[in-house]
Amino acid sequence: MPIVELTKRIEAPPDAVMDIALDIERFPEFMPDVKSLKVLERKEDRTYARSEWVGRIPQFGVTVRWEQEERWDFDKRRSDFRQLSGDYDKLEGYWEFREADGGTEFVAYLDYEYNVPLLGSLLKKVVHHIVKQNIDGIMEAIKKRAESD
Repeated sequence: MPIVELTKRIEAPPDAVMDIALDIERFPEFMPDVKSLKVLERKEDRTYARSEWVGRIPQFGVTVRWEQEERWDFDKRRSDFRQLSGDYDKLEGYWEFREADGGTEFVAYLDYEYNVPLLGSLLKKVVHHIVKQNIDGIMEAIKKRAESD
């Protein structure tokens, strides 16, 4: 199964960056590839959320949909998420916000599987590249928002 792991330096404190990542309803406002996002359930202490996502893959003119749950551990500054249903065969991973020299090291890890019948190995590499670009785009959007506040 393909895995994407990326790290991005953000010049803002980890708690500030994490607050942006917790405010998922606002993602469509500043993330072009997130078409819509609806929170279906959230615990009052914000340690659990279940949400419905609609994303764009502009390179293919495709829309992908999935429902996911995320569990936050504030002591570890980490969110673990997984798809409950949707277009991916598998979608799970985590985000971590590590303190690093007065800023944040944002780590994103994604283990996914997206099978399309008769999808050749070359096209699977293209899909992997697009998924990697998408994760980097999400991270960059959070970085810009955190550094502009």
